[in-house]
Amino acid sequence: MGLILNETGKIIHVTVNEKLTKEDYQQFVPRLEKDIKENGKIRILFQMQNFHGWEMSALWEDLKFDMKHFSDIERLAMVGDKKWEKAMSVFCKPFTTAKINFFESSDIEKAQTWLQES
Repeated sequence: MGLILNETGKIIHVTVNEKLTKEDYQQFVPRLEKDIKENGKIRILFQMQNFHGWEMSALWEDLKFDMKHFSDIERLAMVGDKKWEKAMSVFCKPFTTAKINFFESSDIEKAQTWLQES
């Protein structure tokens, strides 16, 4: 299993582990698009646990989603422990208008608070 989703209105908590697959995106994208349609801009808590990145087909699905929903994500809190995960928060900035912040796993409560701020 590459991801687990928990939805609370405009805030979606995505927990990813192992590698994300194209099948994960086929499950994930329709649910996010439904939330965008119902709530307008959304906020995402992207929590990485034992995460090893994307399969190539999943990376393509991610890029397609980013291009289609460039301005639909208001805030993106990325939570992890590895240097490359932190670097990913900088790499993502050109693909979205969202405010992006990286938090260490031990600071997940700070990430949740940041997502709820107006």
